[in-house]
Formats: sequence, C-alpha cells, structure tokens
Amino acid sequence: MDRQRVRAFLDSLGPLSFIGFIGLQTLQVVAAPIPGEVTGVMGGFLYGPLLGLLLSTIGLTFGSWVNFSLSKTFGRPFADRFVSKKTMAKYDYLLHHKGAFLVFVLFLIPGFPKDLLCYILGLGHLTTREFLVISTVGRFGGTVLLTLGGTYLRHHQYYRFSFLLGVAIVVIFLSMVYKEKMERLFRIWHINARKREREKKKGKGRG
Repeated sequence: MDRQRVRAFLDSLGPLSFIGFIGLQTLQVVAAPIPGEVTGVMGGFLYGPLLGLLLSTIGLTFGSWVNFSLSKTFGRPFADRFVSKKTMAKYDYLLHHKGAFLVFVLFLIPGFPKDLLCYILGLGHLTTREFLVISTVGRFGGTVLLTLGGTYLRHHQYYRFSFLLGVAIVVIFLSMVYKEKMERLFRIWHINARKREREKKKGKGRG
C-alpha cells in the first residue's frame, strides 16, 4: 500500500474523499469486491485511529442495513441469490429465534460470515432498530483492531502491527477450531429457548 499515492488520490476528490471511503466500506459488505479486513486496515492507514474508525463504522453500518433491508423487503427469493442453500440451512434457526443476544454473539465471532448473516436476519423477527444496534456494536471490536493495525502501518510501528496480527491469528485459529462446537451450542441454546417459550404459552393457556 503506497499511502502517499492513495492519499493524494483521495485528497484530489476533496470532500468526496470521505464519502468515497464510506462507499467502499459499504460496497464490500453488499457485494464483497474486496475483503473487509483490507478496507478496515486501509481506514486506519489513511485517516488515523479516530477518523478511520468513524468512517469504517459508518460504512459497515450502512452496508449491513442495506443487506438487511433488501432481504426484509424482497424476502427469501432475493436472499437466496446471495446466500447459498447450505449456509441458509445451517443458520435457518435464526429465522425463528427471537433472542437478540444470540445474534449479537454471532457478530462477535471472528471469521463468521457477518455480511451473509445480515441477509439471513432480514428474514427473521428482528426490527430494523434492533438489528442496527446489534450489528454495529457486534462489529465494533473487530473494526477497532483493524483500524489500529492500519494506524500502526501508517506510523511504521511494525512491531506493534506484528503483535496485533499475531493475536488476531490466534483468535481466528481458535474460532475456526471451535466453530462447529459453538454453532452446535447456539442451536441447543435456540431449541431450549423455544421450549421455554412454548411452556410459558401452555402455562398461560391453563391459567
């Protein structure tokens, strides 16, 4: 990444440079032309920690909202164009789960397909307000780390970047190793929640 050349190009856009970067972050969520990790690091690299974090968060939030809203508006046939049948079947329990905390935990897991999750959640019970809060807060930790990584590169603090990269690799590796177990646990969590909900309804019916 040649920071001077990229920065010069963005500066040539004037006020539109911020909008351009937000648009790039939004696009990578909706269409995934480049990995989100790259744009996240780019934010810190070009704009520093605070402004980079702000711009990335705005772009990610808007992109997540676009995915969620399109799926909510046009339904399952539209979502199926972006989410494979295998992935949809794997996370179909989310369409029936009303607990927001479980969805929040999924957004926290490194390597989890969060962009696809937005399409899936658009078919479920979450309101737009609930989704925006969950997705924004859930993505925030990862966005902070990526922005810091870009900031370290910006200031040539390669030892800090290497340390941060090492920690990220360990966390992602552990997430991949235990991903199946976590997803199985989430399904059990969902099933138990549904059972408790049915028992409550039965109790009210008897009352």
